[in-house]
Parts: sequence; C-alpha cells; structure tokens
Amino acid sequence: MSAISFPSSFGRCAVAWSDNGLTRFHLPGDQAIVDSDDAVPDWIKAIISRAQRHLDGEMQDFADLNYDFSSVTPFQHAVYAAAFSVKAGETRTYGWLAEKLGRSPAASRAIGTALGHNPWPLLVPCHRFLGANGKLTGYSGPGGIATKERLLALELAELPVAYAPL
Repeated sequence: MSAISFPSSFGRCAVAWSDNGLTRFHLPGDQAIVDSDDAVPDWIKAIISRAQRHLDGEMQDFADLNYDFSSVTPFQHAVYAAAFSVKAGETRTYGWLAEKLGRSPAASRAIGTALGHNPWPLLVPCHRFLGANGKLTGYSGPGGIATKERLLALELAELPVAYAPL
C-alpha cells in the first residue's frame, strides 16, 4: 500500500491507495500517516486537490472516487454507498440511513458502528449523520465530535435546534 501526506487548511491529511483504489483517508491528528517512497499517480493528486479545495470551503462530492472496498464488510459497503446521498450542508439521522437501506430503526446502532469504522472520513461523509435526538454522536476521525462539528460548520450544515454546540 502506498501513502502520501499533504497540507490542508485543517492541518496535515493523508491518502493511502493500492492498485485496487483508495484504501484510506487520514484527517489531521491521525498518527498513522506515513509517507511511502512510491510515485504519486495523477488520480491521487486529483483526490488531494479536491480534498484541499473542500477543506478550503469549496464543497466537493467524493462519491465518484475509486474506493478499494476489499477491507470492509458488505454491510459497511452498503452503508458507505448510501451515505453518499447526503450532500454537503445536509445532515440526516442514523435512523434515516437505516430506512434508506430498507432496514428497521433498530439497525441504527449497527449503522453508527459501520460509520465509526469508516476508513475514508470526510470523503465518505459519515460526519453528516446525527443521533435520533439531533445530537452529534461519535466520529471516526481524529478529534472525535469536535472534528465532526468543525466539518459540519465548514459545510454550513444546519443542525437541529436541540443541538447545543460543544
């Protein structure tokens, strides 16, 4: 697996890839960032540019990227694919995502767990999902809920009235 870190307005991020596609995305604060000596292909340079633009406030949709889903379960893959339908500036609940997947609200916890294991935070927009009460719950990226809140603020997402900022 190859990896490269890059600067962004949020701090140092990184991407990792294989011959099969994008394997990971790292937000600032992730200690797992280790640059490899491999040449950086143009398609990775394009992802870096898009991520930088997004973090600078020029919203991007990352659904079209070539993800390597070989390290995730079929359920996680389905959750991540459905998460792409929530665009920048929007939020939904885990229950909404369960319904979108044709599951009962009881699947919300499993969906939250799948999003919590998202290897592509920011790119697969797990930060756009809230608890049933409108509260921000855990976040898979470094910094946890504070990072989730920062990403939602960047995207100008409207949070429920019941939400009280950290």
